[in-house]
Amino acid sequence: MREVKRPVFSFRLNLDNPDHQKAWEILQSVPDGQKSSYLVQVILKDQENNQLEKSIRQAIREELAGVSISGSGESVSKKEEIPSQMLDFLSGLEDAF
Repeated sequence: MREVKRPVFSFRLNLDNPDHQKAWEILQSVPDGQKSSYLVQVILKDQENNQLEKSIRQAIREELAGVSISGSGESVSKKEEIPSQMLDFLSGLEDAF
């Protein structure tokens, strides 16, 4: 079987769909000759963001696993607070988006 060196992908947008309309407007703003590169970057960035989100969720789950929550309204003890380094990291992520 012959290997495809430059695969071709085409898709059709439904411009009645607001998400498709927005995507079309964004794609039209990309200069000719750079659309393929742009789409590759967007796909890879989306995948990276999904993996990052998964990692953050897992880290939060692990941290929360050690925290007990009581119904008495008491505050969480100093030992169980989220480390400031983690809060700084999450703040930095928020600024990146």
